[in-house]
Amino acid sequence: DGSVLLQEMQIQHPTAALIARAASAQDDITGDGTTSCVLLIGELLKQSERFLAEGLHPRILTDGFELAKVKALEVLESMKIKKDVLDRELLVQCARTSLRSKLSADIADQLTDIVVDAVLTVRSEGKPIDLFMVETMTMRHKSTADSRLIKGLVMDHGGRHPDMPKRLANAFVLTCNVSLEFEKSEVNSGFFYSNAEQRNLKRQVCDTPDKTFFICNQRGIDPMSLDILAKEGILALRRAKRRNMERLTLACGGVCVNSVDDLSPDVLGWAGDVYEHTLGEDKYTFVENVKTPMSCAVLLKGPNNHTINQMKDALRDGLRAVKHTIEDGFVIPGAGAFELQAHHKLMEYMKEVQGRAKLGVQAFAEALLVVPKTLASNSGFDTQDVMVTLQDECQRGHVVGVDLQTGDAIDPAMEGIYDIVRVKRQMIHSSGVIASQILLVDEILRAGKSTQQQG
Repeated sequence: DGSVLLQEMQIQHPTAALIARAASAQDDITGDGTTSCVLLIGELLKQSERFLAEGLHPRILTDGFELAKVKALEVLESMKIKKDVLDRELLVQCARTSLRSKLSADIADQLTDIVVDAVLTVRSEGKPIDLFMVETMTMRHKSTADSRLIKGLVMDHGGRHPDMPKRLANAFVLTCNVSLEFEKSEVNSGFFYSNAEQRNLKRQVCDTPDKTFFICNQRGIDPMSLDILAKEGILALRRAKRRNMERLTLACGGVCVNSVDDLSPDVLGWAGDVYEHTLGEDKYTFVENVKTPMSCAVLLKGPNNHTINQMKDALRDGLRAVKHTIEDGFVIPGAGAFELQAHHKLMEYMKEVQGRAKLGVQAFAEALLVVPKTLASNSGFDTQDVMVTLQDECQRGHVVGVDLQTGDAIDPAMEGIYDIVRVKRQMIHSSGVIASQILLVDEILRAGKSTQQQG
């Protein structure tokens, strides 16, 4: 998307670097709207150039920008629609609008369902949504169509003993942070193991042949301990990452123990399926079919690194789009509908503004039209024809956007095209501020620069 492109580009021009930083801030805060932000700043400067060429002082323009920005935010507040944001269909529509601007339609539609289900999985009533509980795993394997959501966990390591089972069903899960390596004392007294109690616990809970046992340890397990565990039919992972340990207890239940003394069945979690998948030299352990998943993993597959990285960036933005929709509780019609309405309202508002500041309001209003113009242009339609049609509909009091298939006016709410409120709010704020900063660069600085060039 726009943010990734700007980060990859080596931008030397100071004004361009400032605009790129504004787009990066937009991406960091909202996860979307970076391209719109750059377009709007550029168009604000382009519209300002007309007035500056006629001798209007930049300060008057920026005063108008400030008035227009406040009015545009009022229009945004009046246009936002209160919805049941836990309705899955609405979240799918918001995620689809975000993802289709970054990926081809087929991949975007597949990822849409994944991101919505992932956010709904980790969401808890009355708590902020923590997207760190959604693990992203990538495998260069098969095609993008094989990407899926795993309501459980994928760990990027496997069992460390050849005789350990590769697949467990109906598994009890013990997560621990215990060193299962021999401990040598200063007196040469050999070594001892802490495994007898674990075997007893395994036999206690696995009272029928269909029950199995899985151990995930944050520290090491030595070869002899692994051998004992393998004989008991236990799949054991050692040196697991700390974040995986936290997610495992959230996904499967149970408690992470720091000692093997007095183990009881209460500390165990449960998973329906635990299996190992080998891809080349890499091993992956999948933990699926858990009872109350509070964390999940998105497995992205693709034929090459470029495709996987593209999907990874889009997934991050899609997850945040769904999260922000739930947190805002409101949505706003997309397809350029907000910009068209804001332009219409600002042109009316301009008549109320006294003095030359109204020229700044006019410049801001005209600049907002760059979004629907770009949508029409990118879809291969004549920009002027499309804009005339849309503005005629706005004059009649209709909320309309651009139909990218036909170039006609559509009702975005009827088509399920929604934007996220905070993305638009941030875009209006940051573009107005950055454009004003650039316009108000002091004449002395510019004069000094031109003098140096002449010298």
